[in-house]
Amino acid sequence: MKIVVKLDEMMARRKIRLNELAARIGITEANLSILKTGKARAIRFSTLESLCEALQCQPGDLLEAKE
Repeated sequence: MKIVVKLDEMMARRKIRLNELAARIGITEANLSILKTGKARAIRFSTLESLCEALQCQPGDLLEAKE
C-alpha cells in the first residue's frame, strides 16, 4: 500500500498557487513542492493541520491510500 498526496488537486480546486499557500502556512516553497510532488517521506501533523485550515478541507481530501 502507498499513501498518495493529492495536494495539487486541492490547490487547483481552491485556485491557490504554491507560493501563496507556502506563505499562508509558514513553510518554504521548496518543502511544499516536495510534498506536492509526492516525494516527501513524512509530514508533520502540524503541517497537515495548517494545510487543511488554509485549504478548508479534511486530511482525507489530501491523502489517499492506494494499493
